[in-house]
Amino acid sequence: MPRGEHLGEFEQVVLLAVLRLNPDGYGVTIRAEIEARTGRDASVGAVYATLDRLETKGLLDSHAGTPSPTRGGRAPRHYRITPEGRTALDEARRMLDALWDGFEPGAGSA
Repeated sequence: MPRGEHLGEFEQVVLLAVLRLNPDGYGVTIRAEIEARTGRDASVGAVYATLDRLETKGLLDSHAGTPSPTRGGRAPRHYRITPEGRTALDEARRMLDALWDGFEPGAGSA
């Protein structure tokens, strides 16, 4: 990822879901993981658009799985985080941790 380009919140969520599901993550399971872990309703379109964007950035790679009769003979596309994706996630976490450092949960500066 080019210097100065940061992950958006939903990109982080998708990358973390892929990392948790490795090596079995594909669109439907990634969406279900996001909804189960965050309680956030993630549209299929948003998940697939983000997967495509992250793959274009080199943060994910994918391969076709085994075709299934339940999918009309189509093969699911399985996603895996790349070393660059892991680095981007680590950098995003370091940045947020640095901003949160010194704050107690629920504390504010009002």
